[in-house]
Amino acid sequence: MRCEVVAIGTELLLGQIVDTNSSWIGEQLAIGGIDSVFQTKVGDNLERMVDTLELALSRSDAVICCGGLGPTQDDITRVAIAQVMGVDLELDDDVAQRIEYMFTSRGRRMPMNNLLQAEVPVGATAISDPQPGTAPGLICPVRRDGVDKVIYAVPGVPREMQLIVAGAVIPDLQRRGGEASTIVSRTLRTWGESESALAESLAGRVSALDSGGGATLAYNASGIEGIKVRLTVKAPDRASALEILELEEAEIRSILGDVVFGVDDETIEASVIGLLKDRGLTLGLAESLTGGLMGARMADVVGASEVFRGSIVSYASDVKFSVLGVPEGPVVSAAAAEAMASGARKVLGADIGLAVTGVAGPSEQEAQPVGTVFVGLDLGERGGVSSTQIGLFGDRQQIRQFTVITAMNALRLRLLHME
Repeated sequence: MRCEVVAIGTELLLGQIVDTNSSWIGEQLAIGGIDSVFQTKVGDNLERMVDTLELALSRSDAVICCGGLGPTQDDITRVAIAQVMGVDLELDDDVAQRIEYMFTSRGRRMPMNNLLQAEVPVGATAISDPQPGTAPGLICPVRRDGVDKVIYAVPGVPREMQLIVAGAVIPDLQRRGGEASTIVSRTLRTWGESESALAESLAGRVSALDSGGGATLAYNASGIEGIKVRLTVKAPDRASALEILELEEAEIRSILGDVVFGVDDETIEASVIGLLKDRGLTLGLAESLTGGLMGARMADVVGASEVFRGSIVSYASDVKFSVLGVPEGPVVSAAAAEAMASGARKVLGADIGLAVTGVAGPSEQEAQPVGTVFVGLDLGERGGVSSTQIGLFGDRQQIRQFTVITAMNALRLRLLHME
């Protein structure tokens, strides 16, 4: 069963509203084991809506239209669907009575425009599932080239849409599709390799999967959050899908090694905090160019207080000298980063000190070029003091964010291999 989602509304094309509905519907289709093959947006124009629906029907078995079911003049989804079906609209008395009751039960007068919402294409069925709005969903059978297909119409209001999709549309699609299945994905999050490098490393595995493996693999470059490797499995049930995913994740990890830092929504800071807990160690930070971003991300992790002692935001040079004990001299240097890390470890009473200093933007008058960053790490008796110089590209904000994840990844790698 191939399904397409068509989001309707000129406001979506103008960027006035973000289309979260299509994303949610796509997720529900995957959970229901239904292949989601296309997602399209179209404005409130009858001719373009009809063309879009015809195209969708030419390549999919089912189409879910989201939006355009309200009582105003620009709500013409019913009209477009009726035209595609080649039928007229007719008043559904049951829907009309329900809409009228929703108004009278609240002591309000029903505007006659609301009866437009009770008009249904001949041959279509109004979805009677209870839902809070006045716009009913529709199930509209269509036949194309001797094949039975279907168009669903659901409201654009998220709460109303979700109730109808979950309560009526997904079950109807599963019934039409026959064989039950589910689609489950798992995302491995990586840092330290480019997308092309990951693709090169995984080329052999991708070939094996393409020739009959149980999963599919795709890449998603996510900027300051690294490269995501998404594994997707379609199986008769969730338990079977998860079993395949477990085996495939182990295979991918064996190839990529320490580049993988998390799964699905796990952040790199959550990974670091987990490693600190496992090893019974505490962490203190000293931040210059990041201005507290690293500490804020650490503090966002539930349970961080067990291992995270705090962060000293030493943005001004004199704070580095007086609070952290950095020797007088250049503050964007390997020596300064190491001294900052040692100062953070001592001042905050932590087992490990991590520090960053560098040049984030063109307004800063430094001898070093923009994007020059030094990461200092003091592991105490477990590994001494060290530093790394990196060169980053991008605007001021990007450099600061990339510094955060690069520094945390450096600590993560040291913790992974610490006895």
